[in-house]
Amino acid sequence: MRNVASGFAMLLLLTMAHGRLDAQSVRSLVNGGNDLYEDKKYDDAELKYRKALEKEKGLTAGKFNLGNALYKQGKIEESLREYEDVASQQQPPDLLADAFYNHGNALMKAQKYQEAVQSYIEALKRKPDDQDTKYNLSYALEMLKQQQQQQKQDKNDKNDKKQQTKDQKDQNKQDQKKDEQKQQQQQQQNQQQMAQQEKRMSKQDAERILDVLKNSERDVQKKLRVRQATRAKTEKDW
Repeated sequence: MRNVASGFAMLLLLTMAHGRLDAQSVRSLVNGGNDLYEDKKYDDAELKYRKALEKEKGLTAGKFNLGNALYKQGKIEESLREYEDVASQQQPPDLLADAFYNHGNALMKAQKYQEAVQSYIEALKRKPDDQDTKYNLSYALEMLKQQQQQQKQDKNDKNDKKQQTKDQKDQNKQDQKKDEQKQQQQQQQNQQQMAQQEKRMSKQDAERILDVLKNSERDVQKKLRVRQATRAKTEKDW
């Protein structure tokens, strides 16, 4: 990330109206923040820059370097706001180029590649020969291409999954229908078997009844023969 120089010379005219003591205090806070930033104590640097901004809200160095400290802490959205605030004001071209450059880097960190491309383009408008910006623009374009391809693939996968879900539901319905048909066929077979059993049972019952009748008839005939034989014995000769 690019930082505003600790010399603070470009801001001296803006702070003169607040008195020499205030200017010295603001400069000391920014310089102290820069030292902490160089020592990678980004949270402490953030505090220094915020204190400087409390004394002078429109302080460009404070906002710019605060954005850097926030970026280093992973507070991407907050850093973007600081860079955007700097870029929205009237600034020298080089400073604007650096603001857009850092803004693009923060957008890259957030994987907002389309917006990052635009920020690098804005930076190159102010500083056309900046090789770092050209390199980052090229990288952002490549990442944007990959992102768009991935989004397209994700969309296709989602559609495929949706179609698979639909196909699975259709298959489930077909399987359910087949099961119902199978159950119906099984029920029909069971009913037919029961009817056949009932038919067989009726035939067997009929045969048993006939047997009973035949046996009964034989018994009756036998009894008649016995009676006849008995009467024959008791008959008298005339």
